This record gives sequence, structure tokens and C-alpha cells, in this order.
Amino acid sequence: MNTSLQACRIVLADDHVVVRLGFRLLLEGAGATVVGEADSGESAILGYNELLPDVLVMDVSMPGIGGLAALERLRVAHPAARVLMLSAHNDAVVPVRALRLGARGYLCKRAAPDEFLRAVSRVAADQRYLDPELAQEVALAQLSGSASPLDTLTEKELAVFMQLAQGRSVNHIAEDFFLSPSTVGTHLYHIKQKLNLQNAAEMALYAMRSGLIEA
Repeated sequence: MNTSLQACRIVLADDHVVVRLGFRLLLEGAGATVVGEADSGESAILGYNELLPDVLVMDVSMPGIGGLAALERLRVAHPAARVLMLSAHNDAVVPVRALRLGARGYLCKRAAPDEFLRAVSRVAADQRYLDPELAQEVALAQLSGSASPLDTLTEKELAVFMQLAQGRSVNHIAEDFFLSPSTVGTHLYHIKQKLNLQNAAEMALYAMRSGLIEA
């Protein structure tokens, strides 16, 4: 596929330097300009605010508040922001959440380079994009309304769960999300109840098996 992204200004947000380099090479080869890079949810928001790119390409799993929480905050400040979410997750839970929070597109990192460029092009044109391999599963999940126990978590609970599963403490999460430790503790209680989990090790294992974090 010969996708042209001439004059398209892009910010890349991913905590893996090699991944960002690969995306940069693909995008610049298609005519785009990578105007900034970020390695956390917080720096992605700062980069967007400073550079106002045409597209923000952002990973779901990053240090700090992570991609989903960053997307939620960004869309409050910039309702017209065009964001393409990238992830290793291959089930319907995270794509549905991302689209619900206002992402214009969602693509699995295992997609071919041409598919990545197609996704960026669609989002740059302010069109919806969903990874073809996930489209049917996402549609079924939206119709059924209860495809996974993770669907019972609120947006904030899911964001907190992903942070806890990566080993972050309640106090650190509270600081990142501008919450009190007791509020995070309440979220933790609800998460354990809804997912029938007992401790941090079980949460990490559940998150890995669900594809929410990388092993």
C-alpha cells in the first residue's frame, strides 16, 4: 500500500524507544513529520498541549497514568483531538474502552506496517479506524454488553487496576491520578470484589492473561 501522510504532524507516545524509532521510520517514509515523542501518559498530554499535532499515536500501557487515563484527560481539554491507540491487547475490552473514551482509532501492535500507516491516515482524516482482526469481536462485545468480568469495572477502576497490576503502590497511583490514598483503596476493594482477586500477584497474573499488560 502506498499511503501518503504528506505534511501530517504526529506525536508518538510509547515507553519503548525501539518501538518509537520503528514507528518514526515508517511515518517519515510516508511523508509525515514526527514533531514530538513521549514515554508516559503525562508526557503525552504535555506533548500534545505544546505541539497540537494532527494525530497522537499512543500506546495503552505506559508508565504513570497510562494511555487510557491520558486519553480521557486529553479529550476533556481537546475534544477534537485525533488519537490512535496502539496496544498488544487482542481482546475486545480495551478497544471498547478506548473508543468509548474518544479515540478515533485502535490498532494492535502486531499489525503489518501498511496497516499501521492506513490507520494513521484514517485518523488524520478524522475517520474512525478499528483493527480488522478485532472488529467482529468488538461489535459482539458492544452488542452483548458483558463479554468479560473486566467490563464490570468503571473507567477509573480499570485505570487503577492496570497500574496495580504493574506493581505500582496505592500512594503512587493516588499521586498520579490526583486522588487520595483512601479513594484508591476503595477502588482496589471494588476491583478485588468484581474480579474475585485476593492480592497483587493475582492481579498481575489476571492482567497478563487478559492481555492488559505485557509479561
